[in-house]
Amino acid sequence: MRNNYNSKFKSRVAIAAIIGDRTIAEIAGEYNIHPNLVSQWKKRLLQDVPDIFATIKEKKQANNKVYTEEDLMCKIGKLEMENDFLRKKYGSYLLGKEKL
Repeated sequence: MRNNYNSKFKSRVAIAAIIGDRTIAEIAGEYNIHPNLVSQWKKRLLQDVPDIFATIKEKKQANNKVYTEEDLMCKIGKLEMENDFLRKKYGSYLLGKEKL
């Protein structure tokens, strides 16, 4: 069975891990969770901290992603593969109907 933890619990655990006066294993034992969760929550908290103090203007700028040429080429390749697959499936579907 999978446990769902609320954001307050996660933040308490992550802050305890950031303080660093105890090991990850000690914190995990205290809160009765897996040490990997402690590490993941700590990492996520550290990544998201700048967003807490971001202004509305900064948040809007962050949402306007700039895609690299490599990202776009990967996307084009993926879409081409999907189109080829669908063309083949649709073609075989139409051929099957003509036989009826």
